Amino acid sequence: MHILVTGIAGFIASRTAEILLEQGHTVTGIDNINDYYDLRLKTYRLRELARRTGAGADIIDALDPARATVNTYAGPDRFATDTLIFQQLDIENKTAIADLFRRRRFDAVLNLAARAGVRYSMIDPDVYMTTNAMGSLHIMDAMRENGCTKMVLASTSSLYAGQTMPFNEDLPVNTPISPYAASKKAAEMMAYSYHYLYGLDVSVVRYFTVFGPAGRPDMSVFRFIKWIDEGIPIELFGDGSQSRDFTYVDDIARGTIAAIKPLGYEVINLGGGNNPISLNQMIAFIEDALGKKARIDPKPFHKADIKETWADIGKAARLLDWRPEIDPYEGFQRAVNWYEDNRNWLRDVVL
Repeated sequence: MHILVTGIAGFIASRTAEILLEQGHTVTGIDNINDYYDLRLKTYRLRELARRTGAGADIIDALDPARATVNTYAGPDRFATDTLIFQQLDIENKTAIADLFRRRRFDAVLNLAARAGVRYSMIDPDVYMTTNAMGSLHIMDAMRENGCTKMVLASTSSLYAGQTMPFNEDLPVNTPISPYAASKKAAEMMAYSYHYLYGLDVSVVRYFTVFGPAGRPDMSVFRFIKWIDEGIPIELFGDGSQSRDFTYVDDIARGTIAAIKPLGYEVINLGGGNNPISLNQMIAFIEDALGKKARIDPKPFHKADIKETWADIGKAARLLDWRPEIDPYEGFQRAVNWYEDNRNWLRDVVL
């Protein structure tokens, strides 16, 4: 298939694209390369995709993360190999999205582009709505007008705040406690309306605390590894007893790809499905893996955070034949190993 992956320089989307390419698909990837977090990481992920698909040495060299800075992307705004087409493009740009769909025919869209992060959504809520809600609408409009009928829409476990665990997809999620969660809820509802009105086949996949190598530097696993290694005090919001259903990125990518199958309109949890792991447990593992002791800088628990998350993944098993395969502690070790292998440029990454 020829699949459009939005947000391809992002953590989850880049790994999803790698697996699609390994499976023999052709991928067009778009990303606006915004500087919400350090652009060295987005540059690195694009370089890995370019390298795996046989891009020329000039492209790979231009995508060296050492050439980027916290807010400067030094790579090309487009490049192509036999199986991968990359274009710097913003899903908020309705005209550009419409033009992309007119020029290329896609069998499916994995709409993984998003503004993520609960806390920052309270600082700049506008961009969360314009990207997560309006950007998704632009994609769906272009699909409707050009005969592309299948979309997988990335959503979030943050919608389940205040609900009974383990979270299942039938729970009412009508009281989001952050602009981030509210923007994702808006995208889900608009997707349902396009399914009802125009027959779009939409799989909404709600992700639970995704982590792994080359992860986002605003997420706890990346930050804690770097801080512990460098002897910098960890900013720990709350007492560390809050827990998460950590899910390894490869498992999330596999589930996202499995959701391409025809389903009508379905909301599906992709999470670890095990008893949640506390931040204190995760910190203790990273200490052992690095052979260093964490220093703690305690902060008040953030009002917009969820105390615990735990996914009911029975629906994913039934509809997608999907279950996570990577134990979270094995995933933590892989994240530590990747950090140690790339420490020479990661030391400059700004958190």
